[in-house]
Amino acid sequence: MITLRPADQRGHFEHGWLDTYHTFSFAAYHDPKHVHFRALRVINEDVVDAGRGFGMHPHDNMEIITYVLSGQLEHRDSLGTGEVIRPGDGQRMSAGSGIVHSEFNPSPSEPVHLLQIWIIPDEDKLDVEPSYEQKAFPDEEKRNQWRLIASPTGENGSVKINADAKLLVTKLAGGESLPIDLPAGRHAWLHVAKGAAKLNGTQLKQGDGAGVSNEATLKLEATEDAEVLLFDLA
Repeated sequence: MITLRPADQRGHFEHGWLDTYHTFSFAAYHDPKHVHFRALRVINEDVVDAGRGFGMHPHDNMEIITYVLSGQLEHRDSLGTGEVIRPGDGQRMSAGSGIVHSEFNPSPSEPVHLLQIWIIPDEDKLDVEPSYEQKAFPDEEKRNQWRLIASPTGENGSVKINADAKLLVTKLAGGESLPIDLPAGRHAWLHVAKGAAKLNGTQLKQGDGAGVSNEATLKLEATEDAEVLLFDLA
């Protein structure tokens, strides 16, 4: 079964300095039909104006991944971390027993376009010590192939998360296609970050999502240049 989540049906708020879309219920946006998909709790698509950002605020017991599509985002947290996240980087923050952080667009002139992703940790990984990890994943590792970005084991150079979930990313030119290998009993969520693609023949555009369960064969075909995120979930 493939369940579509059209981009134009997401929650949308324009805060002046922040233009944000919520795939799932978040903050003031609540949709009882779209609270989460398996352990995937949040996909927020944000465009943050130059010189603006999210001030210091707390989190606990959540695996938080930031994926920058264009521009740069400066991260600071109560662990003493200070990093700039660039397009294609794999960054995760395990909030664990509690962390305070900020995210800020350091550019004086250009907006930053990003996806903020929350994944619910496994029950036996609650209240772990908070931690931070960031790695660069070059575009050539994603072109016409799935590149593992985050996983529970840190395999293949991915960042390690405290959840039975994987995040993979591909960049496809128009006309290119990839199979999706989804093991029996697993579920998937696709998010089209850029461009457009078909999933088993169903057209998806930028911002669209699709939940997948009980599908033996999956094929992703780009109908124009596309960047797509794939979540493999228990």
